[in-house]
Amino acid sequence: MTVHLAVLDPLPVFRCGVAAALSSAGHLVEEPVDAVAWLRERPGGMVLLTLHSAEDLDRLTELCRMRPRPLVVALPSDDVPSLGARAVRAGARSVVARAATVPALQRAVAATLDGEVVMPADVADLLVAGMDDRPPRRPAPSPNQVAWLRQLSGGRTVARLASDAGYSERAMYRLLQALYHQIGVRTRLEAIVLAHEEGWFDD
Repeated sequence: MTVHLAVLDPLPVFRCGVAAALSSAGHLVEEPVDAVAWLRERPGGMVLLTLHSAEDLDRLTELCRMRPRPLVVALPSDDVPSLGARAVRAGARSVVARAATVPALQRAVAATLDGEVVMPADVADLLVAGMDDRPPRRPAPSPNQVAWLRQLSGGRTVARLASDAGYSERAMYRLLQALYHQIGVRTRLEAIVLAHEEGWFDD
């Protein structure tokens, strides 16, 4: 059965590679700019969505609120189980690492189309436990630290952030790593997602 698939990723080369890999399995693969409009025209379609930023999680939530609910396969760009767990809670049907091999991606798509759920075992473990892998809620970071996270969320590079804050790039990396440890996350993306969840950007 031929199925329409949409690939949503910021890198054209990645989108082309996924399109080639899945087209060979007989699927019609497209790269729409507006996924919501695309799904309205193709209600049985599947979306492969890379999770690289907090905005991507927002987009995932928006897509999964559509009715009928579309099939969405989340492709986290970081190997972080809690990000995959959040994706499933937001409505993703399956989770496959963005760095997965072509056969693994093809198997995941086929299984999801057959009504199965595919995800890494560590993501399933978090979902079964009913928690993600960060500690309980912690106090908000300092205003300066929240400002750093807000700027990173907006796409500012660590080098630019360091320059603006008056630090060397190496020192800025150390400060950010200390911040991530302080709030119980491991990566920039997790820190930004946590900031959104905790409302640190709301003021």
